Amino acid sequence: MNRFILHSLVLIAFPLSMLAQPTPATKASDKKSKAEKKAQKKELVNKLLKQEEEGALVYQKQNLFGFKLATDGWAVFYEKGLMKTVEKTTLFSVEIGERKSNREQKVASLDQNGFSFGTSFVYGKQNNFYFLKLGVGQSMLLGGKGNKNGVAVSAIYGGGLSIGLLKPYYIKVTENSVQSEIRYLDNKSRNDTLFLTPAAITGGAGVFKGFGEMKIRPGVFVKTALRFDYGKYNELVSSIEAGINAEYYASKIPLMIDNKQRRFFIQAYVALEFGKRK
Repeated sequence: MNRFILHSLVLIAFPLSMLAQPTPATKASDKKSKAEKKAQKKELVNKLLKQEEEGALVYQKQNLFGFKLATDGWAVFYEKGLMKTVEKTTLFSVEIGERKSNREQKVASLDQNGFSFGTSFVYGKQNNFYFLKLGVGQSMLLGGKGNKNGVAVSAIYGGGLSIGLLKPYYIKVTENSVQSEIRYLDNKSRNDTLFLTPAAITGGAGVFKGFGEMKIRPGVFVKTALRFDYGKYNELVSSIEAGINAEYYASKIPLMIDNKQRRFFIQAYVALEFGKRK
């Protein structure tokens, strides 16, 4: 009985093993498929090399850092780019900065003889306004470098979430020989009177004063810009960006006392950028 079972298994397994073995036609097909893939890959590499020689920015991803000066503030940012085609790149960015009123002007406290003392301060400033932006956008190549010493020009556009951080602005005041640090309460109290009395102000309270009292103001932003990449090598990013940014917040932002509070901010900016491509 055992011999019969063993004999049957052999008879079944033998044809199956023959079917599992690749035929000459299958082997030839596999070799052809591998050769085709290798040829396609080589063709793609040669195409990318040719495009790079012609001035196109050819890469898979890029990482850059930048510093931005705007008509109403400053910012630092990080950007990651993922190339989709030779002309288009998807951008993801994180940005931290500050918005300021155009009326802001730092002044120094003066004693009775007209000499300055203490730290400088901004008279009438109610709040510092910082922001954290999370954005997504796209870069479109308008013109390649032409040669490796040329300038590549790209159009940038995008938008995202802007998280506003409103921090009370504190100053140092002296009344009846007693010094204290106060902020504007907007309730017509004695505190507010001192806040607006230049003779009582002895200076600013410092950048970090009031951070524990910050309030969140959510908003959105959009931007458009032109980026000029003047880097000598395509692997390195050395560029200048000039553009326009617009932000809208869910509630009004009080920056200066007796100044109109706004939800909408628009500014022009220039950014200096450095990074790498892979």
